[in-house]
Amino acid sequence: MTPETQTLPVPTFSRSDNGTQYRDLNGNGIMDPFEDPSLPPQERAADLTLRLSLEEKAGLMFHTVIETGTDGSLLETPGNISKSPTSTVILGKFMNHFNVHALGSARAAARWSNSLQKLAESTPHGIPVTISTDPRHAFIENSGVSFTAAHFSQWPEPIGLAAIRSSDLIRRFAEIARQEYTAVGIRAALHPTVDLATEPRWCRQAGTFGQDSDLSAAYVVDYLQGFQGTKLGPGSVACTTKHFPGGGAQRDGEDAHFPYGREQVYPGGRFHEHLAPFRTAIAEKTSAIMPYYGMPVGVELDGEPVEEVGFGYNKQIITGLLRDKLGFDGVVLSDWELVNDNLVGDQVLPARAWGVEHLTAPERMLKIINAGVDQFGGEECTELLIGLVRDGLVSEERIDESVRRLLLVKFQLGLFDNPYVDEDAAERTVGNADFRRQGHSAQARSVTVLANRTHDGGTSLPLSGSPSIYVEGLDSASLAGFGTPAESPETADIAVIRLFSPWDHRDDLFLEKHFHAGSLDFPPGLISRLQSLAERVPLIIDVRLDRPAVLTPLAGFASALVGTFGVSDTALLDALFGRILPEGKLPFEIPRSMDAVRVSRPDVAGDTENPLFPFGHGLRLPV
Repeated sequence: MTPETQTLPVPTFSRSDNGTQYRDLNGNGIMDPFEDPSLPPQERAADLTLRLSLEEKAGLMFHTVIETGTDGSLLETPGNISKSPTSTVILGKFMNHFNVHALGSARAAARWSNSLQKLAESTPHGIPVTISTDPRHAFIENSGVSFTAAHFSQWPEPIGLAAIRSSDLIRRFAEIARQEYTAVGIRAALHPTVDLATEPRWCRQAGTFGQDSDLSAAYVVDYLQGFQGTKLGPGSVACTTKHFPGGGAQRDGEDAHFPYGREQVYPGGRFHEHLAPFRTAIAEKTSAIMPYYGMPVGVELDGEPVEEVGFGYNKQIITGLLRDKLGFDGVVLSDWELVNDNLVGDQVLPARAWGVEHLTAPERMLKIINAGVDQFGGEECTELLIGLVRDGLVSEERIDESVRRLLLVKFQLGLFDNPYVDEDAAERTVGNADFRRQGHSAQARSVTVLANRTHDGGTSLPLSGSPSIYVEGLDSASLAGFGTPAESPETADIAVIRLFSPWDHRDDLFLEKHFHAGSLDFPPGLISRLQSLAERVPLIIDVRLDRPAVLTPLAGFASALVGTFGVSDTALLDALFGRILPEGKLPFEIPRSMDAVRVSRPDVAGDTENPLFPFGHGLRLPV
């Protein structure tokens, strides 16, 4: 790359009277305390807080989605997700926290990040932008949850990492993801998710570490240390641990993104079990905490009933429990769009104002502020917050509390001293061959062998030789080096079928089609067809377990049955042939029937009667 085709952006530095190099962000020719790199971040944040206008303070308290333009340019025409042009939110609303969705190549992503930071220098105090992201290293593409890896190295979903049962691997993943994020200017992670996968129907289990509270608490330590380090610094990615105080105990497994899933219930009395991983994350200095959308039903804390409103509105949960009892003094970032409805095309996703649907937008915002939230996720209505202050409903001192916390993170990350990245380094780092190799290995290792037999009492796996393979749900091109594609089951030595865990297909509300909810039963026609197939050829079935499935019928006729949690076709074949030994152990139990699921308690791990495969089940292949 020649200088003509890439100019590495660098900050413009000045020299103070004592020779200190600094960035004159407010352009006054003086090294003010917030610009002094030798001062502690706390002092710099406190100094800058006092200098900001109300409008600048309000901008800091909003964290919304942003989209990138073509080949790393800034997007000045709102797209399908972002609500306003980039210059409007940065220069007009003084916002500087953005959740990026689709990204181009590593070079384009780095170029866009640098352009964003350059634009931010034009604001009165040059406050740098913090770019955040949902998980983007695995397979699930859902703009409300996560993104496929694309140019980044590809790994199992978090629940697949947990299936391997290796703290070292989780830490290594986090270290690699941190390097790839920082290379393109992403400095905040809207993860990890430490909700417990205790309700088999809940649609967000793939992003968790499974059903076990102790394992989730242990793995969050490795995850945070890999991303943040022992403390936040210029090489760190600041993590938002979610969804406080635990989002897995959903009534009927429905998700709180949607009105019909707003209730979290604890019939087994396990509220504190769901809370445990957050205690660990707080002790490990997670930078931020995100409360979930759900509203607690029938919960008491210290003998007092908890108000039945969404956790982001709930003062007992955020101030009473999180701040006062657990001692968390980091950033509390609300989940997305608690204040306003989200209109996308001809679809709507109602504001997740559960329990306070009757309140106006300003009233909702006031209740969120009073609950103890620092930042509004998914919103850019800064004028509402400014209005609450000017009307005397919120004090500027209360605003300053949140502003100091938000600025402190930026100073700790070193963004004020240099927010720019090197495009060449980004291209070398993101998705490099070594990172991809490690991700591929982790995928194969996470494969979980549930059943493995032949009709004569032997085992079907590992596969060997170069068999003729009939496939469904796999790309036949992935068979290269493993076997030859068969046109029909009758001409095959073996059949390998990949299925998705079943779900009820819905598409009324925005995002609804991406959330796999409802029954865990496979349709009877599919079961009948697969059983017929098994009568003609030995049948290996893989089920992509983004949540459990009722596998009882399949287990009756499959020669081998495996579960995967974010695994490519090639990585699956590497595991089936034993070239990379599968090590997976179930991170949640597999229920025997939907009847057992319906009578289980949503907050209790492993609560379905006589499960087909218990938590921790996973066979080893003969070597």
